[in-house]
Amino acid sequence: MYFIMNNTQTYRIPYGFHAVNDLLPIAEMSETLERGDISREARRRLQWMDHYHQYNNASLTCRYFGISRKTFYYWKNRYDPLNPKTLEDKSKRPLNLRKWEVSRKQELKVIKLRKQYIRYGKEKLRILYQREYNETISSWKIQRVIEKHNLYYYPVKTAKLRKKRRLSQHKKRITELQKEQRTGFLIAIDGVTIHWNGIKRYILTALDVYSKIGFARMYKSKQSANASDFLQRVYYLLDGKIENLLTDNGSEFEKDFWDAVEGLGIDRWYSRPRTPQDNPCDERFNRTLEEEFIQLGNFDPEPKVFNRLLTEWLIEYNLYRPHQSLGYKMPIEFQNQHHKVLPMYPSSTGY
Repeated sequence: MYFIMNNTQTYRIPYGFHAVNDLLPIAEMSETLERGDISREARRRLQWMDHYHQYNNASLTCRYFGISRKTFYYWKNRYDPLNPKTLEDKSKRPLNLRKWEVSRKQELKVIKLRKQYIRYGKEKLRILYQREYNETISSWKIQRVIEKHNLYYYPVKTAKLRKKRRLSQHKKRITELQKEQRTGFLIAIDGVTIHWNGIKRYILTALDVYSKIGFARMYKSKQSANASDFLQRVYYLLDGKIENLLTDNGSEFEKDFWDAVEGLGIDRWYSRPRTPQDNPCDERFNRTLEEEFIQLGNFDPEPKVFNRLLTEWLIEYNLYRPHQSLGYKMPIEFQNQHHKVLPMYPSSTGY
């Protein structure tokens, strides 16, 4: 059993979770993360090296961080203590890339034909190209040239139509998902809008549906770029252990957010329109956040100040507050009891 203390309370931390190493440095680590000297992945690997040099035990380090010995020794052999950037990922860009298969002469010919017959489709242009230049060309190459130079009769209208087609694709509803009882299987994300003295602030929240481990962060605007930033922070905090993601149909969860979801390889699910019952866990977390933190005088319109206070409350929420849905256990205690090791390592808790 571990104890951490603040000015007013003493927190009892379940055995198996190192509070001093894992949660107390959150605020300091957030400042380090914002400096941008090395990437987050490199900082995570640097934690491996520090742990190894402290205990001089590779097996202990691998168990503590949940990594294989092969992975550890790969990075250990690359690591130069005088140059932490040796822990950065090498570029995975292939040495031999597929080249642009349309020659410059072909490209100019297609552009000329397209401008002359702006309403013709790619198949008609292919036939005209062969007739005009006595040379064959695929309709796929013609389409590539059209897209590259935006050679459309109504460019703006075409862009809107393409966007509409993408948005009209079938959305996987959360009611179709067969839920499984394990941490990281389903992370629900939602938002809370705060109006204060003519100022609007937006708080994004995330909750692990199984263990009830919660996260939150305030932003100045409701933009997809901010939602993307929040998702990547949650992904980092959970050490990449996110299998499915639940969101509503808000605009902040499109564009940059969609790009982040696809880049991280997460399956995304939607709640039904005007159906908050599809995301009851995070909705309840939002209510708790408002009642037990914001309404008690902890709101500050400056995100840097508010997020620092919010981090302290999240420590209390995850480590000290009993949860009725977990049999009056704390989320960390519930997680450790069922899975022994929490996927929140010292390098994975920066807010």
